[in-house]
Amino acid sequence: MPILNVKVSGKKSIETTKQINELLLDLTHRVLGKKKEVTAIAIDYVEHDQWFVGGHLLSEQGKNSFYFDIKVTDETNTKDEKVQYIKEAYRGFERILGNLHEESYIYVQDVRAASYGYGGKTQEYRYHN
Repeated sequence: MPILNVKVSGKKSIETTKQINELLLDLTHRVLGKKKEVTAIAIDYVEHDQWFVGGHLLSEQGKNSFYFDIKVTDETNTKDEKVQYIKEAYRGFERILGNLHEESYIYVQDVRAASYGYGGKTQEYRYHN
């Protein structure tokens, strides 16, 4: 039941959007063990002349970048799984976007089960029922 919020530098492209969705859906399922049918992904685009890294626009640096966070229920993934996930996600974005700025970030956020849920039920409720 993870939710992913993704920001990508560049102009909106349905092809890029589909590639990012496929990458993250696969990684989230394969590496973190999350069910595809309850994984939600929202992708936004930010123009290169609106994204700063180190005080300089990506347009000035001739680079691409991305950021995404994923919220997962606390204690459902190991440190090793998160390391692999971040590594493979970075490589995937590098393949999709090319010329990637090193300061592209991934945040795996562990959320307490009693504070997180979907369909009107918390993950804590689902665990006990």
